[in-house]
Amino acid sequence: MFRGIASVTMDSRGRMALPTRFREEAEQRTENHLVATIDNNEQCLLLYSLGDWEEVQLRLEALSNIGTSARLLQRLLIGHATDVEMDAQGRVLIPPLLREYGELEKKIVLMGQTNKLEIWNEQIWRTRREEWLKATRESAFSDLSDLDGLSV
Repeated sequence: MFRGIASVTMDSRGRMALPTRFREEAEQRTENHLVATIDNNEQCLLLYSLGDWEEVQLRLEALSNIGTSARLLQRLLIGHATDVEMDAQGRVLIPPLLREYGELEKKIVLMGQTNKLEIWNEQIWRTRREEWLKATRESAFSDLSDLDGLSV
């Protein structure tokens, strides 16, 4: 399970080293085989273990591609999905088109989201985090009906 947050540095070739806790999880889940794709709702990338991605892809493929929304989601997520390998030093090479989408530069943020990691440009992530925090303070939790039973 991927959880927590970490700041990492991307080198000039587009490689980022996974922090130890994420690396160990990736090794256990995938034997170093990962899949990167775009997030269709945010300007970040999603990094899945191969097994977790295959489950997501099966669910996407099961959607009827007659509908515009399902077809668009399939096109974006499956179409951008790229197999990536974690090398012996725990580094992952992010392909140029995916780096361009996420505006990934030297400083990036990894955020664990249970079955995947989000990969963010650090400045974009800071801006979005402030927006999310502001929204939760103002009104995002005014209707708590969908959070019944949640205890943190």
